[in-house]
Amino acid sequence: MQEMPVSRLDPPSSPHVAAAPAAPVTPSAASAPAGASPMTTLGYALFATRWLQAPLYFGLVAAQGVYVYKFFSELWKLVEHVISGQVDETHVMLAVLKLVDVVMIANLLIMVIVGGYETFVSRIGLQGHRDQPEWLSHVNSNVLKVKLATAIVGISSVHLLQMFVDVHHTPEHDLMWGTVIHMAFIASALILAYMSGPMNAHEHGSRATHEHGSMGAHGKGGGPAASQPGAAAGSRTEGAGDGWGDGDGSRRGDSWGRSGSQGRGDKWGHGDSQCRGDERARGGSRGDGDDWGSGGTAGEAAATLVLPRQAGSERAVAGTEARIAAAGFPARKELEAFDATHLRAPDPLVLDRLGRLDFVARRENVVFLGGPGTGKTHLAVALGVRACEAGKRVLFAPAPEWGARLRRAKASGRLADELAALDAYALLVVDELGYVPFDPESANLFFQLVAHRYERASMVVTSDRPFGRWGEVFGDAGIASATVDRLVHHAEVVTLEGDSYRTRGLAGATAGGWPGLDG
Repeated sequence: MQEMPVSRLDPPSSPHVAAAPAAPVTPSAASAPAGASPMTTLGYALFATRWLQAPLYFGLVAAQGVYVYKFFSELWKLVEHVISGQVDETHVMLAVLKLVDVVMIANLLIMVIVGGYETFVSRIGLQGHRDQPEWLSHVNSNVLKVKLATAIVGISSVHLLQMFVDVHHTPEHDLMWGTVIHMAFIASALILAYMSGPMNAHEHGSRATHEHGSMGAHGKGGGPAASQPGAAAGSRTEGAGDGWGDGDGSRRGDSWGRSGSQGRGDKWGHGDSQCRGDERARGGSRGDGDDWGSGGTAGEAAATLVLPRQAGSERAVAGTEARIAAAGFPARKELEAFDATHLRAPDPLVLDRLGRLDFVARRENVVFLGGPGTGKTHLAVALGVRACEAGKRVLFAPAPEWGARLRRAKASGRLADELAALDAYALLVVDELGYVPFDPESANLFFQLVAHRYERASMVVTSDRPFGRWGEVFGDAGIASATVDRLVHHAEVVTLEGDSYRTRGLAGATAGGWPGLDG
């Protein structure tokens, strides 16, 4: 069956669907479905009792307020004593350490309140929020325990430091037991950290096995996927489909656990040029083009070679590849592969600095300006790939497709929702701004996109025209000026100066004549 063509901006996991915040679970969501058995009803009722913990977390919020009061009370005492000259440097240091202690305990409370509520009571719908903490996206009870243990070690360190700073007034008995208790905290934190590795690997391995089994169950051919050699590893069995989807290589998004595109056999996931992102964690082909799993024993070996310790790293690779595939890049590019020998500017150090992605953390923009063939798209894609590897969600498309996307959203009355959904992406890449002029509506909508992301999230824009000529692109000098104003206020503007790398050899070829035409 031939798949319908899919727009780069509308993959199966459409951003305005995938980015929609998960609604917080309410007590009614835990109610048993109609016709449920008594045991199922009892299970749902027991699960609903988790809401009894909710008041406990609100109590911790009140405790947080107590520590805020304690902090400013201690700070006021310190200021009074300093002004009156009643304290020396040691007393100031002790007072500051006490303030640090209060702050660290308050941080511990935040982790328990937010992380514990998210883990044990209900999901907190923060997707797309500009201040969403990074650690909250992968929090679980195991991670929470390790974070709490390390926070307790930090608090204990401050207490021990206070004792040693005021050593002349601290009994030796207190110093000894303070040190012993601190070492016990360190030992317990190390044990928890050591145990968290196998626990995470076991969890990821079990989940991967379940996902692989689900993929096999969706196979198109023959009998159950479990009866096909190699299906447990998620790789395609010849004549039976690829275990998920149509197997024609044109699919987008995460294909983890599957082999390459139809009739080609990818070599570690590259395969068909339409299959975006490599699939190196998913079988791949041998040198003769046969997929792992098509021969039976190779697929079984692949299934058994997924060791628990490797499961976590494989899942991380799969997550990275899923983000790269979902970003919609036209091809995968790397900063290390960029050839700057044909450029007179910029300095390579500028590109190295951009590769650290500090601009994404600061919610700033990058604008690449230069003529055709200077490498603007390569650099934009490479920064997007680097962001995906750093765990960020990225979306790429040429400028005309962004205009078309926003027009569709406005026509369906969901422009505000679309802009909010795009907040889930830490980086948007707008390529080839200027090659095709905007119509008036698209120009206005693109300005709204830039204004909406201003100081909220990052954009990378490439254009062949200097800012002074953007009025030609937008068809309105006022909109162009307002767009540039917001885009470059917090931005790194990089001008690529040089000849096109695509036509570097053209002048020499035409000057020397074509071979075989002389005589």
